[in-house]
Amino acid sequence: MTRKQFKIATVTVAFVLVVALAAASSAGAGFDKKDKTVGRLLFGKVLDPQDSPLPDSVVYVTNTRTRAVKTYIVGPDGTYRFPALSNAVDYEVYAQFKGHKSDTKSVSQFDDRPQVYLDLKIDTH
Repeated sequence: MTRKQFKIATVTVAFVLVVALAAASSAGAGFDKKDKTVGRLLFGKVLDPQDSPLPDSVVYVTNTRTRAVKTYIVGPDGTYRFPALSNAVDYEVYAQFKGHKSDTKSVSQFDDRPQVYLDLKIDTH
């Protein structure tokens, strides 16, 4: 093999490797995005009976399997947000505001929505 043929063969092999790696990389990225479970988003608002937001309320989400609790202190608009909750677990959620509590609501593992919106109402009287 001449030096020129060797260079051409080397460049060809390098090109084939780059194309193969690019194809594997893009195929792998599509597989990860499609099959990777990132969990569900639970979000909503804490409201009084007149549908006004209750800022500084505390929302509690309980994993019914492990009994682990996550909390969120809502802002001025009354919204809360719990991203990346497991799709394979049931959750209970409720809110508290100045000694008053909302009803407890459930999020089932059989509910396949990726985003679950729940308003939590607290009677402050």
